[in-house]
Amino acid sequence: MVIITKNKRIKNPKVREIKRKESYNKKSIAILAFFIICFLALIIRIGYIQFVKGKEYKAEAYKQQTSSQTILSKRGVIYDASGKVLARSATVDTISLAPGKVQYEDGTIVENEVLADGFAEIFGLNRDELLEKLNSTTSVTTIAKKVEQETVEKLKQWMIEKKIATGINIDTDSKRYYPYDSLASSVIGFCGDDNQGLEGIESAWDDVLTGTPGRIVTSTNVNKRAISDENEQYIPAENGSDIYLTIDANIQSIAEKYLEQAVIENKASRGGSVIIMKPTTGDILAMANYPTYNLNTPFTINDASLASTWDTLSESEQLENLQKMWRNKSISDGYEPGSTFKLVTSAIGLEENLVETDTAGDFYCSGSYQVGEYDIACWRTGRPHGSLTLRQALKGSCNPALMQLGQRIGATLFYKYLDAFGLFNKTGVKMAGETTGYFHDLENVGPVELATMSFGQRFTITPLQLITTISGIVNDGNLMKPRIVSKVVNTDTGIATEISPTVVRQVVSSETSSEIKDMMGSIVNEPDGTGGHAAVTGYSIGGKSGTSEPSPGKEDDGYVASFIAISPVENPQICVLVILYDPRGASHQGGTVAAPVASQILSEVLPYMGLASSVEEQERNGTVTLPDVTKKTLTEARTILESAGLTVLMKSESDDSSIIVSSQYPRAGTSLLTDSVVCLYTSDESSSVSVEVPDLKGKSLEQAKNSLASLNLNIQFEGNGVVVSQDIVAGTAVQEGTVINVTLKEELIDGQ
Repeated sequence: MVIITKNKRIKNPKVREIKRKESYNKKSIAILAFFIICFLALIIRIGYIQFVKGKEYKAEAYKQQTSSQTILSKRGVIYDASGKVLARSATVDTISLAPGKVQYEDGTIVENEVLADGFAEIFGLNRDELLEKLNSTTSVTTIAKKVEQETVEKLKQWMIEKKIATGINIDTDSKRYYPYDSLASSVIGFCGDDNQGLEGIESAWDDVLTGTPGRIVTSTNVNKRAISDENEQYIPAENGSDIYLTIDANIQSIAEKYLEQAVIENKASRGGSVIIMKPTTGDILAMANYPTYNLNTPFTINDASLASTWDTLSESEQLENLQKMWRNKSISDGYEPGSTFKLVTSAIGLEENLVETDTAGDFYCSGSYQVGEYDIACWRTGRPHGSLTLRQALKGSCNPALMQLGQRIGATLFYKYLDAFGLFNKTGVKMAGETTGYFHDLENVGPVELATMSFGQRFTITPLQLITTISGIVNDGNLMKPRIVSKVVNTDTGIATEISPTVVRQVVSSETSSEIKDMMGSIVNEPDGTGGHAAVTGYSIGGKSGTSEPSPGKEDDGYVASFIAISPVENPQICVLVILYDPRGASHQGGTVAAPVASQILSEVLPYMGLASSVEEQERNGTVTLPDVTKKTLTEARTILESAGLTVLMKSESDDSSIIVSSQYPRAGTSLLTDSVVCLYTSDESSSVSVEVPDLKGKSLEQAKNSLASLNLNIQFEGNGVVVSQDIVAGTAVQEGTVINVTLKEELIDGQ
């Protein structure tokens, strides 16, 4: 029953209860549905995280919970042929930070001004430039590279004093050092800040010298501290290999010393080059260029006049001048070889039986030679050579004679041999920057081109190409590939890989080789030869001079004076090429300015190599010319002198290979008997020892020798019998090592 009162309907209580329950059930269902939907969404999200983003999040978590430390590999050492270190790496550090994130121990940020002040003082850097770096928005800023350990310790102490806890990174790095500074600089080259080779051997052998970095991966806590983890990974670094050069530091220093003197004395405006090669193996024993530069500061220009205006040059101009300083002229710069190339033309003619060494009247020089429209003069203007054999033509360096021989050979055959000698290609030596020369295309070689090429002009080759060719001719005709590295050693395993000498091919016969060597000996040793200045007392020397004039349009390049020498002539163990570019001194002739340099070099290198004298007079008299051993280590000096048959008196308490000889007595160039005494002094020593000269009159030669030897004095003598005079009066105080000259005569026998 329903009761109605003033339009209001009053429901039955039972109906109202039913309605209330229905409403509650609907809400419950809605809430349940909501939770089910949320749960399903959570499940979907978990599935998405697990299966879709799982790998990415796992990698991120691993990154946050682990620390990866790089283990730097060690760059290989470069040694010379005797095991001297020419280049090595040492541990240094790189300092960096994240601007605005360097914190004190209490967690507050360190002010950039404080950092700039500290870094400027510790590293010797500009404070304002540092502050500008620190105020930048970059994520990481490098403060200093290649920092020595002493400076790193100062930084660490400063951080302790300032209570700086985090934000400054000290990362292990390495720095390349060159113990001999500028020695063989154009050969060795240098590395950049990333330890990658940029020039020379460092660049050409970078893949061998450079190793592979390793890693240590460990778990870390929230404070980034390492925690023990059985899954820690250790990936060892693979160090670079060591390499051994064929370069001998002693021979290299001799070559550089005399090259520098020659360039300065002869005012060679474009410097000079020296290459020393062992013909039988192709080993490069020395490769010197002047001027040099310091390998430890390769970006410092070596030209004083240029350095004074350096800051006014553009970046491109600075780079151009640096590259010119770094360039190895011996392998990168072509030049006209001039008359040294007459040896090649002669070898071709002999090999093809187009000429003999001593056929009288084979050639004729009237002072010039007509080739087509051109009258090409001999260098000896106004003094024609007249009738000549090939030997005489080479001794007098006659251009017309060689032009006549070139005509006999012909362009096609000439080019066949040039190709066989490898002159159209690089030698293949593994050095950075090697180039090849320039020749006319065969189809463009006419009579004039052939004529000028026959005496070494109007084409270019590199110094390395020339010495390789001449070494091949005197090596029984066997052309060797130049070798600069003899051995590679894996520093991790100790396994050594030898790089053996390589025979390219035999170009001429041993008979032709013998004839060329014999004529080279005549050029140096006979009075009318142009190579007399290359002679070395007591040694068999052969050679050929060269003087090439600048090509038309390149007059500013000036003349190129050169000399190539071999020793011993009969079985050459050494070949030396000396080149002076644009000598502007008293002479520009190769036989006058370059040949003496070859002589100076050989006078020291030959005894150092242990090569015996082949001159009969020296064998008979037992004399040697004292080499200059100053500026060498005591060990090196002893080796050179003892190889020459001399007795060494060390005026030092140590026989350390690092101690340098400052002076010697007697002086270099003195003629001494074998077994004579040479005194060596170092810079830290006091004055020399004095002794009194004994009275030698009436004594036999043997008695006089023994008397002087007991006082460390030397003797030179003439005559036979007993001593009748001595050049230094008995009782005179002289320095140890002094040479006493005595005269001996036979004793007179009284008669009726």
